[in-house]
Amino acid sequence: QVQLVESGGGLVQPGGSLRLSCAASGSIASIYNMGWYRQTPGKEREMVATITSAHNTNYADSVKGRFTISRDNAKKTVYLQMNTLKPEDTAVYHCNAEVYSTWTGTRNFYWGQGTQVTVSS
Repeated sequence: QVQLVESGGGLVQPGGSLRLSCAASGSIASIYNMGWYRQTPGKEREMVATITSAHNTNYADSVKGRFTISRDNAKKTVYLQMNTLKPEDTAVYHCNAEVYSTWTGTRNFYWGQGTQVTVSS
């Protein structure tokens, strides 16, 4: 199996910062694109940021200039540095990764369990 485990969520005041981490483990041969998505009740899941294996990045317009996605291939980990947080950033944040699994012998996407980020005063 392939597992993605997120950490770093929590409660923060507006204007504060959080750093999310997502570590991949399991029967992994290669990791391609990685990304962060968020979802709130009654709203569809939206892409926050993605990063390719070549470290090319893409961001939602709402987080540009505030969030930074990065990855450490040696650690099989993707990060999301979240600065100048706003109440509208409140959501469950999930990481995902496109992985070639030695167990399945195929290339598929996997999701983490999610971590809650709450921005409130």
